[in-house]
Amino acid sequence: MKPEADSNDITEHPHDDKSRPYLCTVCDKRYRTKYHLNSHMNLHAGKYKCTECGTCFQSRKVLTVHSRIHSGEKPFECSVCSKRFTRAVDLVKHIRCHSAEKPYKCHTCDKTFSQSEHLNGHMRVHTGEKPYKCHVCDKAFSKSRDLIIHTSVHTGEKPYKCHVCGKAFSQSKYLKMHMIVHTGENPHKCHVCDKAFILSGNLKKHMTVHTEEKPYKCYVCSMAFSQSHTLKDHTRIHTGEKPYKCSLCKKCFRQASGFRYHTRNVHSNRKT
Repeated sequence: MKPEADSNDITEHPHDDKSRPYLCTVCDKRYRTKYHLNSHMNLHAGKYKCTECGTCFQSRKVLTVHSRIHSGEKPFECSVCSKRFTRAVDLVKHIRCHSAEKPYKCHTCDKTFSQSEHLNGHMRVHTGEKPYKCHVCDKAFSKSRDLIIHTSVHTGEKPYKCHVCGKAFSQSKYLKMHMIVHTGENPHKCHVCDKAFILSGNLKKHMTVHTEEKPYKCYVCSMAFSQSHTLKDHTRIHTGEKPYKCSLCKKCFRQASGFRYHTRNVHSNRKT
């Protein structure tokens, strides 16, 4: 049986050789597992090195594409909606969104898609299937890209660097959100109420307010929600889970909002 993963697997004991037996021979950084060491070694492999974050690549072409993460350059523009992309392949995928043909239909909510793989990914919203599992903490994901992004939590790598202040992030979306500090820009605007967002994903979630679409359905009581995080909060009514724990009085809460209210109003005058 696989031992339960330590939630502090990476951050605990930074200088403990016994807890981190796998040593990088290039920079002397240590890791608890061989998998994390191998992931880290990708930073040193390859002929072409990024001057911003140190990540190395096998070709100059791949390095050029990667460098756009730091520069913010998006040379590929959609001729329909003017949305811009860092990679040509992302633009090609995006163009299909404007195609009238969407032959792949969800039999549960009737939503249609231009590609079969998009339908397959969407179906996990209804089934709750999460086939992509982290081997360190056993957290599971419905999309492979979400698992890849999650692994940075354990490796500690932060390849996305702000070219203005130098602050680094583990995910590109966090860098985009951070850039608002410098630009003050909210480029994704709702055409119904003019509310603007930093990320296109946030605008997409917001649009359900106007469409009244509720694709996220509770598997216990069949109650439906417009956003996945609302469904997640709701399911705790059935599971009894209370993940938000007060470090001062040990009281637990089902939702983050209740935890924040408790912290502000009960312990606001206490020293932590």
